[in-house]
Amino acid sequence: MSKRPNFVFFMTGRMPSVHGLRYNGCVLPQNANTFVDVLAADGYRTASFGKSHLQPFLDKPRFPSGNNVNGLIPEAWKELAGEYQQEEPGTYAGDQHYAFKTPYYGFREVDMVTLHGDRCGGHYQQWFKQNAGNWEDLHNPENELPHDYICPQAYRTPIPEALYPTNYIAERAIHYLNAQVDSDAPFFTYISFPDPHHPFNPPGKYWDMYSPDDFPVDLPFSDHKNPTPVMQLLKENYHNGGAQLTPQMMMYQGDREIQEARALTAGMISCVDDAVGNVLDALRANGQFDDTVICFSSDHGDYLGDFNLLLKGSLPFRGITRVPFIWSDPDNRTGTVSNALTSTIDIAATVCQRAGLEPYNGMQGLSLMPSMQKDVGVRDSLLIEFNESSPRLCFTRPARVRSLVIQQWRYTIYGGLEWGELYHLADDPHESNNLWDDPDYRLIRGELAELLCHQLTAQMDESPESVRLA
Repeated sequence: MSKRPNFVFFMTGRMPSVHGLRYNGCVLPQNANTFVDVLAADGYRTASFGKSHLQPFLDKPRFPSGNNVNGLIPEAWKELAGEYQQEEPGTYAGDQHYAFKTPYYGFREVDMVTLHGDRCGGHYQQWFKQNAGNWEDLHNPENELPHDYICPQAYRTPIPEALYPTNYIAERAIHYLNAQVDSDAPFFTYISFPDPHHPFNPPGKYWDMYSPDDFPVDLPFSDHKNPTPVMQLLKENYHNGGAQLTPQMMMYQGDREIQEARALTAGMISCVDDAVGNVLDALRANGQFDDTVICFSSDHGDYLGDFNLLLKGSLPFRGITRVPFIWSDPDNRTGTVSNALTSTIDIAATVCQRAGLEPYNGMQGLSLMPSMQKDVGVRDSLLIEFNESSPRLCFTRPARVRSLVIQQWRYTIYGGLEWGELYHLADDPHESNNLWDDPDYRLIRGELAELLCHQLTAQMDESPESVRLA
């Protein structure tokens, strides 16, 4: 799913169709609770460092002035109450450190980093301007360091590692964690790095840490036996000399470009790995490590060359939907692996159970503690939602994509379209043979459609509970 709905998916333990942030550009209403609110209510010191994206971090309107007015009453809901500009660039335009208004969805302290790449915004931008004497030169594209990469959005930043956003976030978090040593109250610290993400611009030594030649295109476009219309359109656009349609849109690329994107992404990942290592070293040094649960995950993946595709989009291949998840617990750091079917939506409920706290009514996630303790599955199926804010590619309307995933199958429908996807994951783990139109699989397709209907039927907001019988 899109990254912003998935951030809220994680924070609330609720699906995008329920929590309200359906796609980029929407906001999470400030009257929405998060699992961080639950922890804060129990006395936890809660802090966020880095990327939040619970509100828009751009101030560009989606529509030209006047185009979103529909009669006297334009929307089904009245305007949201509250302040929704704390992540927008204008908030950080001044030289003085912006005093973030908290609580912010449960966080009592926030150090904000917005956008991606080497020119992030938020508090980082204010700090960067104060600490890089030649900051304008470092932000000037004409001062890009020399390289011979041809991958779209490959940019060799002149910003040194010490001034790069990843390092800034780690250092801010470490400073905060060290300051908590003498407190008896428990803490929850959220550390979120904008990388790895396009543009592909790992700083310093991380740029050439990996060679593109070491990253073969092991799942090329030709491996897909019956590409979807979206895949075919992107390939035709590339071979007809067309450029990427927008900087954020998924695209088809040649093998060399894919290899370069993979190598540069590996550099960004190593940069984040080193930053995470520094945070863990700080916990060990200040004595907090042996009493701290550490959860590591990601909001989404990237096609990163699967079927010669880059970035992310409406096609829910496993490169997008499968994300890393590590739960390191002082009660059990043995490094066991679970094959249970799980989802980001379950993290909120898991944190609440681990803290000994009840989740609020309306939380849809399930605690993963049974899976981590005994490798017992808590789910038989997963629902994946994806929504676009406007028509793209071969969609004449904004894409509405729903997928059902079980251990053996992935079934995907595209709202209003006749084509869909059906993959037998047991025999086809790379999702390269779409069985949607195969008459031999009509029965299983019908069974999965029924299961998906049951999942969709459950997507009603159960909060608030009724307070009267009638």
